[in-house]
Amino acid sequence: MTLDKPKELSIVRRFFLQPASPKQRQYEALRAYFIEGRPAPEVAVAFGYSTGAFHVLCHHFRRDPAPAFFVSPRHGPQSQPKKSAARDHIVRLRKQNHSVYEISQQLKEQGRPLSPTAVREVLKAEGFAPLPRRADDERPPYPRATAEAVADVRQFQLGPRRFSTACGGLFLFVPDLVRLQLDPLTQQASLPGSKLIPSAQALRACLALKLWSIERKSHVMALVADEGLALFAGRNVFPKKSFLSEYSSRIDHAQTVKLLAAWQAQTLGESLAPGESFNLDFHSVPYYGQHPLVERHFVSMRSRRQPSVLVFLAQDAGSHAFCYANADLRKGEEPQQVFTFVDFWKRTHGTRPRHLVFDSKLTTYAGLARLDALGIDFITLRRRSPQLLKDIVLLPRSAWRTVELDVPTRQYRTPRYYEQTVVLAGCKLRQMYLQDLGHEEPTILLTNQRHLTPKRLITRYAQRMLIENALSDAVRFFHMDALSSAVGLKVDFDMALLVVASGLYRLLAQRMRGYAHAQARQIFRDLINLPATITVSQSEVEVSFHRRSHLPIILASGLLDKPVRVPWWPGHSLRLSTHTSPPSAPES
Repeated sequence: MTLDKPKELSIVRRFFLQPASPKQRQYEALRAYFIEGRPAPEVAVAFGYSTGAFHVLCHHFRRDPAPAFFVSPRHGPQSQPKKSAARDHIVRLRKQNHSVYEISQQLKEQGRPLSPTAVREVLKAEGFAPLPRRADDERPPYPRATAEAVADVRQFQLGPRRFSTACGGLFLFVPDLVRLQLDPLTQQASLPGSKLIPSAQALRACLALKLWSIERKSHVMALVADEGLALFAGRNVFPKKSFLSEYSSRIDHAQTVKLLAAWQAQTLGESLAPGESFNLDFHSVPYYGQHPLVERHFVSMRSRRQPSVLVFLAQDAGSHAFCYANADLRKGEEPQQVFTFVDFWKRTHGTRPRHLVFDSKLTTYAGLARLDALGIDFITLRRRSPQLLKDIVLLPRSAWRTVELDVPTRQYRTPRYYEQTVVLAGCKLRQMYLQDLGHEEPTILLTNQRHLTPKRLITRYAQRMLIENALSDAVRFFHMDALSSAVGLKVDFDMALLVVASGLYRLLAQRMRGYAHAQARQIFRDLINLPATITVSQSEVEVSFHRRSHLPIILASGLLDKPVRVPWWPGHSLRLSTHTSPPSAPES
């Protein structure tokens, strides 16, 4: 069959004027420019280039001594020698009911390694179907992880024995757990439990993961056989990752709020939350999966918006401990979270917070006016609009005042400030422009504290960086960004555990000389990460710490050699002591 002349010419013209491959398009465009003498803009439009991109193409063409436009592409290898050489052996092993992993291991031992994927491709090409899943007793004997006993509190016994544990430092938290009566918290919060694992033991197990800085629930399998970890939680063995990942799914936001309220009630009168001032902030916990409930928020560590769970956090400025967290947030609810915290604090302590320090995006100007009407002092930032930046630039140099901050460790101690009164959302506020505070752009402070001196005002806001440091410590040590699931409820419970764990670390730090303001990861590295030998007698559990360089600090804390009656160890007390090795035999 032949084409008519006009149609044939149309096809030929289309082949040259509308090239299909990138190399042919480059060739026709360059030929039209260099041979036919057509203008560069016209050629660029005709062949789908921008003018700048076409000039770059011409530049590279002039400097390429041997451009390749019509060289046939190199084809990859048409045969697979390793697969072909092992094909008969693979088929023979499959006929003996060996799995792809066993076949791959045998090939590796014979010096001709082949991956399980390659073995699977050979078997599929030969027409073999996958083997049905086999039970453990049907598989060939090879080293594998042991199956530990089922966690059952009814099998928990304190018979006389002696063993070593890598988690000896966890028992330093037991005196505070006993004194603060952690077990009643589970009843007040109505936390779920079962006959095998009651709610109190479940909470202690989840809390132990936070205190020992275990990143994900699955990582507990490396320590599931540690008897000391199980003894801390009051169980025969520590629960597996399946229970730990499923448990928090049964806890809703209302129970989490009850748990935080009960924790605040138990720590009332402690130095854990003086309540003089609070630092407030948001933190986005990144999520790398797909889930309809997870919204996109700005993640500062990535400098972009991505799916994440937004968390509201409150930190006591005096003790540096987190005292409130909420991860059950949706977009549009951010400005109201400060008032949710105010209501929570009033319910648990009877009074509203006296002083709040937060960033500019935490609430709106109407929210600031509402805080002022409630009689709550605050310090916040104002966003730098172009008009405000212009006003700052136009200020004469004589309008600025210099103040020296009483912070010896701070690099920028002599900032300049300009003060004025502004009205925002019907509320009269004190506005202060700050220069030379360590930022390229000026800082704009807003506060309703009209009688506080500029020096104290600037110093207090500079201390807000403490919550940034605490967030960094929580991300690195308490693993805030290691999501346990896709939904926010699990993260909500995880943040409640963060509040309790950070409080326990702060209480312990106050006992240790020189560690009152240390971050949790330093406390763990120096004082908590201690192996120990545990001796269980008829009425006492003695935890003897092995020799470490920071052990004298623990000795001076007053925690050792003072028996503590532990409610979840029936009839037994805890005694912390130092490890004493038997004297060596004299030389003959």
